[in-house]
Amino acid sequence: MGKYLLQVSYTTEGVKGVLKAGGTARQKAAANLVESVGGSLDALYFAFGSTDVYCIAELPTPEAAAAAALTVSGSGAATVVTTVLLTPEQIDAASDLRTEYSPPGA
Repeated sequence: MGKYLLQVSYTTEGVKGVLKAGGTARQKAAANLVESVGGSLDALYFAFGSTDVYCIAELPTPEAAAAAALTVSGSGAATVVTTVLLTPEQIDAASDLRTEYSPPGA
């Protein structure tokens, strides 16, 4: 399973829904969505600024992450930016891989 950061921005309709049902209702909805694709919700925080909600979720596949993001964005109540999160050990493994690359103009 991989960790993902989901940055959620509500539309006007989404904000109205939060005002009506509250934050804990959205947390439960997020947990249900993540669990429905085989994952678990690690954290959910509301925030000020252009991003309204930050979620960290553990999801079994990139396809599961995409399905969750598509479901939220497809509702019309919010948009989602999904970021894959890597552990320090995963970065160690990546740095051990031998790669070939030529920079532009080389």
